[in-house]
Formats: sequence, structure tokens, C-alpha cells
Amino acid sequence: MTELPQSQTSRGASPTPIPKPGLSRRALRLYRWILDAIVTALVVVMILTLLGALAGIILDFATATGAFRAALVDHQLAHGMIYASDRELVIDVLSVFVLIELFRTFTDYLEFHRVRLRVLSEVGIAFILREIFIGLYDHTVAWQQILALAALLAVLVSARIASVRFPTPGDSSD
Repeated sequence: MTELPQSQTSRGASPTPIPKPGLSRRALRLYRWILDAIVTALVVVMILTLLGALAGIILDFATATGAFRAALVDHQLAHGMIYASDRELVIDVLSVFVLIELFRTFTDYLEFHRVRLRVLSEVGIAFILREIFIGLYDHTVAWQQILALAALLAVLVSARIASVRFPTPGDSSD
């Protein structure tokens, strides 16, 4: 014989309180509002970061141009100096592209209230391509690293293709 819970055995005990349906809806609305506020703050931070990155690229370009002009005047054009300036510019530009993709993820979340696999895989693809390009440009990447990054890139591209080929119901494509 099974025992009944304490609230059902004695009539004098108060029953378990049932939450009001409006309370959970209000809690969900509050939760969504808080998440939207946090993501909106992150979007503002990302805009400031993008502006800072753009200012950094402009300053790096001005510095590289000034160093190049000084080297031309002194007739001491050093390949290492140009390579170091170019390297910094390439890394900065590739980093800005990754930031732009990450920024799209936040704005996409504000629009759809979820992180879509397509957008997230695009961020991963941009980041992996950045790492591959920097490694190849520096001539410091080993063949094992290239192979591992290529495998990861293939997985991310496959996820991107699958997310486009088999979209979630109600998902609008750009």
C-alpha cells in the first residue's frame, strides 16, 4: 500500500501552494528584459571596441607610413621594419573582422532572442581563418597546426552548411 503525501492525509494541513500563472509570466518577462539589457550593454561595449580597433588601425598605419618615409629619406630601408609594420596591420585588420562577426552575434541575439548556429559558426570560421592567416604570414605555424586548424575549419563549415540547408522552423535567412 502506498502512502499519501502529508498534505493529503490530514485535512487540517494546508495544501501545497500553487504558483499563480501570471507570476511565472512576469518572471520570464523580467528575465528577458534583464538579458536584453545585458546584451544591449555588450553591444555598446562592442561598438566602443570596434571604434577603438579602428583608431588603432589608423594609428598603426600612420606610424608605419611615417617609419617608411623616414627610412626612404635616410636610405636605410630595412625589410624587417616593413615586415613588422605590415604584420601589425594585418593582425589588426583580421582582428577587426573577427570583432565584426562577434558583434553580429550579439545583434542577432537581440533580434531573435537566441544564438543561431549559422551566425556562431561564421564567427568560428572567421576566427580560425584569422589564426591560419597570421600563422602563415609569420611563417611560424607547423604543418600539424595547419592540419588541426583545417579539420576544425571543415567542421565549422559543415555546421554552417547544415544550418543553412536545414533551417530551424521560423528562422529567417539574411
